[in-house]
Amino acid sequence: MLLETKRMGGQTVRLPSAPAIVSCANVVGNQEGKGPLRDSFDCVSEDSLFGQKTWEQAESEMQKRVLNAAIAKAGIDAATLSYIFAGDLLNQCIGTSFALRPSEIPFFGLYGACSTMAESLSLAAMMIDGGFANWTAAMTSSHFCTAERQYRNPLEYGNQRTPTAQWTATAAGAAILSNEGNGPYITHVTTGKIVDWGIADANNMGAAMAPAAYQTLRAHFADTGRTPEAYDLIVTGDLGVLGKEIVTDLFAKDGVNLMGRYDDCGVLIYDNEKQDMHCGGSGCGCSAAVLTGYLVQEMKKGRIKRLLFAGTGALLSPTSSQQGESIPGICHVVAISTEREGA
Repeated sequence: MLLETKRMGGQTVRLPSAPAIVSCANVVGNQEGKGPLRDSFDCVSEDSLFGQKTWEQAESEMQKRVLNAAIAKAGIDAATLSYIFAGDLLNQCIGTSFALRPSEIPFFGLYGACSTMAESLSLAAMMIDGGFANWTAAMTSSHFCTAERQYRNPLEYGNQRTPTAQWTATAAGAAILSNEGNGPYITHVTTGKIVDWGIADANNMGAAMAPAAYQTLRAHFADTGRTPEAYDLIVTGDLGVLGKEIVTDLFAKDGVNLMGRYDDCGVLIYDNEKQDMHCGGSGCGCSAAVLTGYLVQEMKKGRIKRLLFAGTGALLSPTSSQQGESIPGICHVVAISTEREGA
């Protein structure tokens, strides 16, 4: 009976307790600090190594910093957290697991590529709503240098980037959730399905992920009975310029106009004219930093009352690309509101 009251359609659940986002923290690198959202970030580091010896250690350091900062902002001890849901882009998620080695927090490691922030928020919120925890954390990161080394070429190679390429953000974000707090609140979760439209170009992530964003957003609207007008802002992350255009066009063919209430974290984080990031930003940390910084701050100021956060990920590996495989996409949608909406 309880399941029936929470399940909405095929992919969406309603969270009656509406877990609160109690605190957020983020840290970004130099390039991200040059963008239009600089003032919304907690820390902008001029040192891409974050005081470490390797890029991978630097990414772990970023996660340590954002988790500690988010815990401090929440006014709790790390031991208060029942679970942490986190991941990154590195093989075996070593950025996360190495960062959390000393934490002693029960840990669920996640891999959703650039959808990881939405995935971790979804699971952290559902764990609280299900009564299995009072406090949880959601966290992810990416680093330009670790991503380039793993997915493309050594930085020293200096290869030319294609026009459709996106810039992996050096960034990390963390959120602390609780069954109590002043919000904003997570009210609905729409879990995505794997969607593959045959895009095989690893330098065109936006086109590969856009169909998944379209599918999951459509599912959310169908399951909840809502229209895009129910939200002040719908934001994907991270499709970049091209992927955003594709999603807009796909909805337009359905007779749905997203213009004026739809944007993308990969578009928001950089000034494309001044910084020449080609199609914009990508990477787990991109949407994580934009959400835990700019977007949550806008909600706390009352400028955004209902937000639909749609994290998108390209589920490829260097091996699959080398073997000519197409790129499966995934998108998870989290509805966030400044009010508990009758929960």
